[in-house]
Amino acid sequence: MDKQTFLNRFLFHNRQNVGDPHSHKASLNLNRQGLKKAAVLLPFIKRQDGLNLIFTERALHLRHHPGQISFPGGRYEATDHSLQQTALRETEEEIGILQSQVSLFGSLPELPTISGFIISPFLGFVDNEHTILIDPQEVRSIFEVPLSYLLDANNYYKHSLFANKKRPFTYCIPYQNRLIWGATAQMLKNLQDHLAH
Repeated sequence: MDKQTFLNRFLFHNRQNVGDPHSHKASLNLNRQGLKKAAVLLPFIKRQDGLNLIFTERALHLRHHPGQISFPGGRYEATDHSLQQTALRETEEEIGILQSQVSLFGSLPELPTISGFIISPFLGFVDNEHTILIDPQEVRSIFEVPLSYLLDANNYYKHSLFANKKRPFTYCIPYQNRLIWGATAQMLKNLQDHLAH
């Protein structure tokens, strides 16, 4: 899918969902009190065959979700002017994409997580002239996935989480030798649902 087609569809469905009480429903039925605020960036980049999304593989020594696939982002800091700035700042710190090289164009519903955060996902186009500079303290590697693959419902499956009453299942998206699951996969499912409505 090319950039303009995607942007038109995303913004059209944003207008359609205005006033719809179910358009921003969270997928997890968790008590939001006491959750720590965080934000991530869904970084879209234009490639020859269409749009791709950039993902990070978290460093193995991290306390929360080591080795998992995620979007760049992190906890809201008191010095951040907004959650949007949190997403941009964390992206620059983790993978070196400058805040000036990202054009934000939208957001997805907040997502509470079982690890005690409420995540605000923001969508942005990344300038093709960017340079990647990985912070090894936070990120093990980065990779890209075509948006067309992520919007295909056939590439998703549900996996039961036994002995987890807060979230009985997670979406899983296998891609090459990696598995996208948990909150990251849920954000992608929310994007897919948003465009389908």
